[in-house]
Amino acid sequence: MSRRLSVLLLALSGLAFSGSAISHYSDNQTATGPVLMFALVLLALGFRGFAQLKGFSYTVWILAAVTVAMFYPGYFFTVGNFELKRLIVPFVQLTMFGMGSHMSFDDFRGVVKMPKGVLIGICCHFMVMPLVGFGLSHLFDFEPEIAGGVILIGCVSSAMASNVMSYLSGANLALAVTIGACSTLLSPFITPFLMKWLGGQYVEIDIAHMMIDITNMIIIPVVAGFIFNLFYFGNENKRAKTVQLLAFAGVILVTNVIMMFVTNADLTGFLTALLTSAFWFYLLPMISAILLKNARNIDRPMIESALSFVAMLGIVINTVIITASGRDNLLQVGGLLIITCLLHNVIGLSVGYFTAFLFGLPERDRRTIAFEVGMQNGGVATGLALKMGKVATLGLASAIFGPLQNVTGSALANWFRKRPTGSHVGADSSILPKTVNELEKESR
Repeated sequence: MSRRLSVLLLALSGLAFSGSAISHYSDNQTATGPVLMFALVLLALGFRGFAQLKGFSYTVWILAAVTVAMFYPGYFFTVGNFELKRLIVPFVQLTMFGMGSHMSFDDFRGVVKMPKGVLIGICCHFMVMPLVGFGLSHLFDFEPEIAGGVILIGCVSSAMASNVMSYLSGANLALAVTIGACSTLLSPFITPFLMKWLGGQYVEIDIAHMMIDITNMIIIPVVAGFIFNLFYFGNENKRAKTVQLLAFAGVILVTNVIMMFVTNADLTGFLTALLTSAFWFYLLPMISAILLKNARNIDRPMIESALSFVAMLGIVINTVIITASGRDNLLQVGGLLIITCLLHNVIGLSVGYFTAFLFGLPERDRRTIAFEVGMQNGGVATGLALKMGKVATLGLASAIFGPLQNVTGSALANWFRKRPTGSHVGADSSILPKTVNELEKESR
């Protein structure tokens, strides 16, 4: 897109925003919604023509989708007899599968190579953000379930987007991948206890059920991604491949055994759940990887682009569904909740950076830990809110926090990259998929 066209689109966007403001203050709500949506679409398109603004285009698209949900919520409850909120967990699982498909056991070598940075990053992540969320929930007078949602977004694992921000800012990408992977795998065991401790006064927390829900949303899809990676990208020998497959099968088996006891399922229910998990998360990724690897017209960049597109689409759809479900609550506390989420995010980024500084970590590691601490997996928080039957209240903070952290994270990454890291060691771009490398080139 030419710069001249982008400038024109931005100018038209400004006019449209002015028109929506006039319509709003004239109490003409029928025109306000469509004009505001048109302004946001023009803004997103206009951003594409500027290298420094291109990274914010996706966030603006999310805002446009949220605007649709706020003005026309009725379209996002059901389609026929199908409740759209049932799509939330599957899209979270697809996102985690995409994360797992770009991971392998090699990503955990950083625990041995960089133990200090990994330990500081994980400890900060599971201490700073939950406690900040707890403090903010007491500072502002929210309803109990909305306050619980602020704590919930602070208790989940780090966001996959934190790796992208680390890469764009010239941070230690290997450390980012390791911290993110470790926090993801630890979250089923840590998040439920943190929520019970800090958020139990606001919402009833069943630790066992939450552990199972997180495992099904994170661990099992990541295992499926590992299997896909093993057969599509991996070069392991037969022995290593066999050991990994046995380990993955063990994870699925143990998860279903625990689920049987937690849900008091009978033997038939257990076997049905086990076979279902084995098909969707074990056999299907394996078969798909083999077929795609041998397909002539499908290559690795196409697979990675498809996974990235599904992940982004899932974020948009989930955000729209949550916004529509919680529209009335958002109208009451939306402004204050945005301020709360912004404070939560900025405090996390700042404390993560300066904690790493106090422990004497180099500049590149400080940047990494800032992103790993301050950026949260909003999709998992949303899925947990849905599983608890409170997506319209408990899920509101995650719906706001997700798009907001992309704005602050992108701004901080652009600010960081203009400043020296004190190291000539570049990021290992092979750790991230080609789509992220292309994003980095576009943002120059």
